[in-house]
Amino acid sequence: MTRYLTKPIVVPAVLLFFSILTILFALVQVVQIPLGALPPDSQRLNVVPVSHFAHAAGGAIFGILGPIQFGRVLAAKYGRLHRIMGRIFVGAGAALALSSLALIWHFPDTHTPLVTLGRLVFGIALGVALTIAMVAIRQRNFTRHRDWMIRSYAIGIGATVVAIVFLPIYAITGLPPTGLTADTAFIGSWTVCVIFAEALVRRLNRTTTQGLTT
Repeated sequence: MTRYLTKPIVVPAVLLFFSILTILFALVQVVQIPLGALPPDSQRLNVVPVSHFAHAAGGAIFGILGPIQFGRVLAAKYGRLHRIMGRIFVGAGAALALSSLALIWHFPDTHTPLVTLGRLVFGIALGVALTIAMVAIRQRNFTRHRDWMIRSYAIGIGATVVAIVFLPIYAITGLPPTGLTADTAFIGSWTVCVIFAEALVRRLNRTTTQGLTT
């Protein structure tokens, strides 16, 4: 199993598979927002079209480029392209983080206090993670850069994990999950994504250390 996961195409494919629904939803919004064709339950967002569009476009680009950037082939054989796409990835992540904070500011009562707090914390954490990653690459600290890029991707794409948990419930009941249980599942799903990324970072660093000592 471990040997299979080391194949260059596997990690990008798995990441893209799990995030594809969220990416497609964001891409649909990227088209709907300029056309004024948002569904009725999203019409309130017309009052902040710039923030909403930045959130959708940033999320789509972030989700698409993330799996590609983490593929070893791109970094190893196409370093210049990897750097260019990395800058776009960071820009998209910054747009995602800032727009999420702007949407919270404009619509503080859209979600429950627990979910709003979670969105605020993760939005700030995404900006911090991207900043640390960029400082690290300027210092030529490639390992630290990789670690924080992984963390930033996990934070930014955490909504995908939430969607994976919530969509089956919505499909079965026809209603979005609500209440304290739903709020806990929302925060918990996002947190699990971050914990998984941290475990991956530690595993990569442990493998690198072992490789240097053998």
